[in-house]
Amino acid sequence: MSVSQHPEGARAELLAAARSDSWGILPQLADPDTARESAVLILFGVLDSTPAPVIDAAVAKDLDVLLQRRASTLSSHPGQVSFPGGGRETADADFVATALREAVEETGLDPDGVEILGVLPELPLAASNHLVTPVLGWWTKPSKVAAVDHAETVEVFRVPVAQLLDPATRFTSVITRDGFRFSGPAFDVDGTIVWGFTAMVLDRLFDTCGWTVPWDESDERPVTV
Repeated sequence: MSVSQHPEGARAELLAAARSDSWGILPQLADPDTARESAVLILFGVLDSTPAPVIDAAVAKDLDVLLQRRASTLSSHPGQVSFPGGGRETADADFVATALREAVEETGLDPDGVEILGVLPELPLAASNHLVTPVLGWWTKPSKVAAVDHAETVEVFRVPVAQLLDPATRFTSVITRDGFRFSGPAFDVDGTIVWGFTAMVLDRLFDTCGWTVPWDESDERPVTV
């Protein structure tokens, strides 16, 4: 486990990551002019379910992150693990509002217990022609979460960051489609595979925060869409 580089702890490292511009390049959109704007909530909390009055006390090993599994019947990214989120609506004041609204609709969380740390750079999601704005949150007062609409979300869960950082959890996912080969970071969380856009964002965020533990990127495994 990497040692915190900020004396204030993991929250300070996440705040610094939100201000960073070192997010690299993801696959570009085939038709950016028609891309739909959307936002996701990347919500970190302290592992136990009680409020954290000393908000900077935690380091990476004490954290978890909120994820969900999409329904297999959806036309876009069916069955995949994702962050809560979705398309921006005209009534949304900004991307923070979009991310929080979608998270409430999908997981039932109480938005009053979420502190927004920052908005990350807009990222292209080529597979569904979306421009996604990740919103970074800190769960100051965790609330009960569960899948609200099983037609969209079948499972909501909190994954320990330490488990995601464990080199034994990490591998390189490989997809072959239409004669093209795509590879990227992935996580095997007790048999639940986190890959694609969600895994790429987590990978970049962990790198930016300085949390990444060296792992075997040559361990390639096929994943199915």
